[in-house]
Amino acid sequence: MTAAAVRGAGYFERHRDRFEGARQACAVRNCWSPFPELPAKYPDAAAAQARGLAAFQAHLGSDAPRLFELDQPGEADTLGEEVSPYTQAALGIRYCRADPDRLFDAAANALGDWSRVPVDTRIGVLMEVVDRLYREHLFEIAHAVMHTAGQSFNMAYTGSGVNALDRAIEALVYAHQAQHAVTPQAHWERQFGPSTIALQKTYRLVPRGVAVCFSCASFPTWNAWPSMMASLATGNAVIVKPHPATVLPMAISVRVFRQVLQEAGFDPNLVTMAPDSRDAPLGKILVRHPRTAMVDFTGSVQFGQWVERNAYPALSFTETAGCNTVVLESANDLDAALRSLATTLCMFSAQMCTSPQNIYVPARGVRTPSGTVALDEVGRRLAAAVDALCREPKKAAMILATIQSPQTLALLAQMQQQGAQRGQVLLAPRSYPHPEFPQARTSTPLMLQVGKGERDLYGEERFGPVSFVIACDDAADALAQATRDAREFGGLTAFLYSEDEGYVAQAEQAYAQAGAQLTINRTGAMPLNFAAAYSDYHVTGLNPAGNAALTHLAFVANRFCVTQSRRPLAPPVPIPPL
Repeated sequence: MTAAAVRGAGYFERHRDRFEGARQACAVRNCWSPFPELPAKYPDAAAAQARGLAAFQAHLGSDAPRLFELDQPGEADTLGEEVSPYTQAALGIRYCRADPDRLFDAAANALGDWSRVPVDTRIGVLMEVVDRLYREHLFEIAHAVMHTAGQSFNMAYTGSGVNALDRAIEALVYAHQAQHAVTPQAHWERQFGPSTIALQKTYRLVPRGVAVCFSCASFPTWNAWPSMMASLATGNAVIVKPHPATVLPMAISVRVFRQVLQEAGFDPNLVTMAPDSRDAPLGKILVRHPRTAMVDFTGSVQFGQWVERNAYPALSFTETAGCNTVVLESANDLDAALRSLATTLCMFSAQMCTSPQNIYVPARGVRTPSGTVALDEVGRRLAAAVDALCREPKKAAMILATIQSPQTLALLAQMQQQGAQRGQVLLAPRSYPHPEFPQARTSTPLMLQVGKGERDLYGEERFGPVSFVIACDDAADALAQATRDAREFGGLTAFLYSEDEGYVAQAEQAYAQAGAQLTINRTGAMPLNFAAAYSDYHVTGLNPAGNAALTHLAFVANRFCVTQSRRPLAPPVPIPPL
């Protein structure tokens, strides 16, 4: 066993308890995490947060641009265009542009030793990466996410920190399961006429090669970390292509991967980063590169569909977006349902792939124990619930955070104008004053009420805090319209409120056929679109919102192939010399 394999095996033993806990959670799909959910519960929280903030600030170029060094092959000129949604000032960080050909050559050269070591060795090294990210860089990354993606500090810590680490470990669990399902050797015998043929068969796991991993602007780590882990654990190399607006969280991540790999005795070029700019994008070049074996993409529908059409012969694993739907048929406590829905509509200004957008209501209204509440009243009460969350700037800052891109503000203005012409504006968006960052780019949600004839208005994802209350003929029509959205436009999540068990059963079947994950009659503190690692499957692969799911065996099992060799078991008959 090589020195690297020995160190990797040591890492696996060091992190065995955490890994076994994750494996058990995946098997029973219960609530489990090895990490504290709240920043205040992190060990020695105050000191850790101060160190993380200082580390983040050390990256910034306040007086002159500062170079983030990765020491990668093929580095040339520098680039960097990140702007904080909180200060609307440039971060002043530059990254070395890398020659894609040099990155692919280096990645391919790094594969040899990594692909040949035992599976547990690779997983041990990657569990050490998870541990290093958690112990030494979690708050640094949280601030990086906050000041690039625009999330609140708490969301950056939770959603882009510990929850993303959970998803990373989850991918390692399934990679372990998929590879250990292949026996390394087999004894095989069969009669052929009077003869018995006995063969010794050897099976080898062979990685596909180099994966290109795109990270998105709004949640850079949540999808990228598990994708990277799935490829690396199965013996492949990874080139990370960050979104130009959110490079820093992935640059920190890539640096940690490279450091741990090198310390473990492996080539750090198993993980590299290919930054680009909006004016000179690299995405299509990387996808079409002849050495690309796999593409993991999270981002816009348009580019995700392009990836699915053009990545071949590389495999593609995509998660884009869609029209996430709500059906309001009846409710035991309508106000509780509307409060839960309002919270989810506001969460991170609906800049999440799981945020609801299209809310379908029968024209007669919503049935409740005290009578049917008219459609217009439902819309008014929902708008009031949203507005209540936005009135107090401190509360708004915690839940709405900021708007990641100026393009979203332009979309809100466009949608408000069209909505006023073609329906009713239930709630007009407005900027709110952030209590800590006066220059923050902010907006409260836009809510519109329209008829189902305005399908061109709501029949695609409107990324940001935009929602539509849509009048339908009746309850059956509401369900039909909502599931049609998922089938045609894609849908990751769906939400249903109904006290009619027959209707609920119809909805479960209809949404299953449409490939959307359904939440039924949920009220209370938990955000409706919260997805729990080790328990909730994220994306189904059954509609246009994406072809891959976090996390099950299909996410990892095709990232490696199996070759075999076979030979007779009986000793060969000696051949006399000439």
